[in-house]
Amino acid sequence: MEIGASIFFTDYSMGPTELAVALEQRGFDSLWVAEHSHMPVTRRFTHPLGEAALTKEYFDVMDPFVTLSAAAAVTTRLKLATAICLVIQRDTIQTAKLVASLDQLSKGRFLFGIGCGWNAEEMEDHGTVYETRTLKMREQIEAMKEIWTKDIAEYHGEIVEFPPLQTWPKPAQKPHPPIIVGGAFRFAARRAIRYGDGILPAAPSAGSGSPEEFMPRWRRMAEEAGRDPASLSVTLGGAPEDLAVLRRNRDLGVTRMTVRLPPGKADEILPILDRWAKLIPQVNG
Repeated sequence: MEIGASIFFTDYSMGPTELAVALEQRGFDSLWVAEHSHMPVTRRFTHPLGEAALTKEYFDVMDPFVTLSAAAAVTTRLKLATAICLVIQRDTIQTAKLVASLDQLSKGRFLFGIGCGWNAEEMEDHGTVYETRTLKMREQIEAMKEIWTKDIAEYHGEIVEFPPLQTWPKPAQKPHPPIIVGGAFRFAARRAIRYGDGILPAAPSAGSGSPEEFMPRWRRMAEEAGRDPASLSVTLGGAPEDLAVLRRNRDLGVTRMTVRLPPGKADEILPILDRWAKLIPQVNG
């Protein structure tokens, strides 16, 4: 099982270049960054973990493709991931180009973590209809796959629609970077098996349950859909500094856990990374 790290990059956090180098030096396998374009003042729904979870960094987070591009420039091994990219708030064709460009610049190190979000007003400000957001996300990913894999691509869905077009670059990874679908397990699992390459379940308190509960179900769902469970990754957030828990999740078949880092400066983050640098070699020992 691999260990990654997740963060909300802001103008008051440790910078992406400095953090990426520190992670790579200490044996982390990946860097996962969040996305919110803005936070509407009036909201119909609260954060899935409660309004108290909507802390300052949600309002201040930087664009994920900008920060990951900076991280890519100073690393050679570290995987670069979105957790999650709100594709439903983005233009499909332009996002396909962003993904392919970052995957090329990083020499095939991008992991495309996606989700359809919870903040109705945020997505509506981008012209997305809340009630059909999941259909839009599926069609966007299907359309992006056409763009990434074909010299002449077209897509005709209920929401996403474009005539034949040509665009490069294509991603370095073939056929495309892994699509990691985030969300509460009971919803994200079906989407991940239908059009993804892995899952990023939300916290147990957001409706995912424990790994002991959902990992057997995940394997059964994959097999029933004709997909090899071993080909579908499982990434869990909130990695604890507890070797027994880490090894238990490893033995359950979890691919990766990520350490949630605060949006702080180096003096706050580096001691956390130094502790994990000692723990990481023991996880698979």
